[in-house]
Amino acid sequence: MTEASRQLGEDLARATASTAAGGTVSAQVIDLTDNGTVNLMMGGSLLLDVPCADSYRNRQRDDWVAVRPGARPVVMWRLGPDPVEDSVEVRDAVKDVQTVRAVTWGTGAPSGSGWQEAVTPWVRQAGDGQVELYYQVTTATQPSPQAPAAKGSLVSATSAGSWRGGRRDAYHDYPMQGDWTGRGDLRGAWFYGSTIAAACAGKTVAAMKVKFTRRRGSGRNSRVPMHLYLHDYTSAPSGQLSLDEGPEELLSLSVGATGTATLPASWRDKLAAGTRRGLAIYARGSRDYAAFSGGTVTITFS
Repeated sequence: MTEASRQLGEDLARATASTAAGGTVSAQVIDLTDNGTVNLMMGGSLLLDVPCADSYRNRQRDDWVAVRPGARPVVMWRLGPDPVEDSVEVRDAVKDVQTVRAVTWGTGAPSGSGWQEAVTPWVRQAGDGQVELYYQVTTATQPSPQAPAAKGSLVSATSAGSWRGGRRDAYHDYPMQGDWTGRGDLRGAWFYGSTIAAACAGKTVAAMKVKFTRRRGSGRNSRVPMHLYLHDYTSAPSGQLSLDEGPEELLSLSVGATGTATLPASWRDKLAAGTRRGLAIYARGSRDYAAFSGGTVTITFS
């Protein structure tokens, strides 16, 4: 907890103790962080890494919440109803899942009708921790069920880094944007090889989303926009990192916060086709100076 957060908590504790009821105060969630806490705007001040009670479920950015004040404030619950999951999406997901009712074995043939003798089993990795099974049968007495179409894929960056003054910055192995010290503006990038295009080959891409985390210890604590670009490198260049389409300000994060940006349709089409290979950030000066990690791409197919 920062000293400013602690001081505000102590002030609120004294104010609350002077009332008969005590209780909670209202605050707005600015961001969800990478360690399960939240950043709050309360009483005109930004509080970082505020812990949450289990009663605060389905946490989201911009929620209004009840906070128990004190030397270390705690978020108790959301003000208003909990968000409801999209039942249509849930039903579609369940409908596409193939299930196995029972697994048994023995030394003889199974009893009952409808069985087919499997001569040779085949197996392969389908990505994202999933596998596919195929059985070669002697005679197909019943048609095979249709395998569900792939709904999505998760692609992680193979490497990342920052560049300054036309060469890779030796002090930062994570992407940064802007300049804090006057040594020159930083630009950062995430590299994926050819994995994004490979994951999209032969499929229709409906959306691409990218998850980022704002690293601590860089720039101001309040929200800073990411200035996103595309690039066409499969791996990190030794010289200057050149930028392509951009900038797009798709996401703003306070320090320690985690968020997801939806890429524009034109960007996802280029990444899916392999005409662009990865993502970069770049800003000038100290205003939007910040460091980021993450870069995991979630691809949804239609």
